[in-house]
Amino acid sequence: MAITVLVTGADGFIGRNLIHYLASRNFKVIAASRTVSEFKHPSVVSAPLPDLAMPFDWQPLLEKCDAVVHLAGIAHRFADEEQYTLVNHRATEALANAASRQGKHLVFVSSIAAQSGSFSEAELTEDDPPKPTNPYGRSKLAAEESVRAALGSFTILRPVVIYGQGEKGNFSVIHRISGLPIPLPFGALKAQRSVLSVENFSSAVELVLTEPRARGEMFIVSDPTPLTVPDLISRRRATLVRAPWLVPIPENWMRVFFAAAGWTGLWQRIGEPLIARPTKLLALGWQPTLSDSTSDLMSAPRK
Repeated sequence: MAITVLVTGADGFIGRNLIHYLASRNFKVIAASRTVSEFKHPSVVSAPLPDLAMPFDWQPLLEKCDAVVHLAGIAHRFADEEQYTLVNHRATEALANAASRQGKHLVFVSSIAAQSGSFSEAELTEDDPPKPTNPYGRSKLAAEESVRAALGSFTILRPVVIYGQGEKGNFSVIHRISGLPIPLPFGALKAQRSVLSVENFSSAVELVLTEPRARGEMFIVSDPTPLTVPDLISRRRATLVRAPWLVPIPENWMRVFFAAAGWTGLWQRIGEPLIARPTKLLALGWQPTLSDSTSDLMSAPRK
């Protein structure tokens, strides 16, 4: 019998990819979002969500599903701490309590930001004490604590930055500048960053929806191999049939330039390391695939 999954935040980059993936894997999906979208698949039905900053009765939606994947929240836009608290924390708390009362398994999609700032000199693991550094990360960590406190069936995922068709954030910026027909001064950057393809994220969700050992656990989710910014640019330019054209400007010069321009935060996201391996998820039996974009990277010409 097919599992029916309620996916919140269905209209976002991650949500749309996840819904198509789950439907292709014989799940039935209730795609819930503020902007109701048409999904041309017989196993997908759409459902409206209100502004989650306001109180909402989750029961009617929960009565129609077996499990929930909670993606909805504020991420790639400016918000003050109160908005993050209302949408990312309190709305998740209400959903977790409602899911617990009805005996539904809740997969809460948190973020690596609940565990760390934008960089870390040490590799991150699930056993590390969480140290979020901004309102977004603090709201996600508070939501995780509420999910646990609800005493229902849950799994918490902490994905790193996710890339794929329709991506946002750092990846979209890197891909835009990679398309410029000019040399780029990032050739000397050596800091490795953990990243995650949206296909691998979706397969991780499938695993924790169906694997009883995932219940009551929290997992870092990332592609097994970290990458550097030069890797990412080379991959993108390979898809455009171009050489990498990367100039090895010394890292110290780059750091000083970014600081002088007021871009310290951006430098921390591209010039400093953040490695978070999915060791615990792999031990559960997760089998991430070699995505097309990673294949492009591995076959990209080097200058």
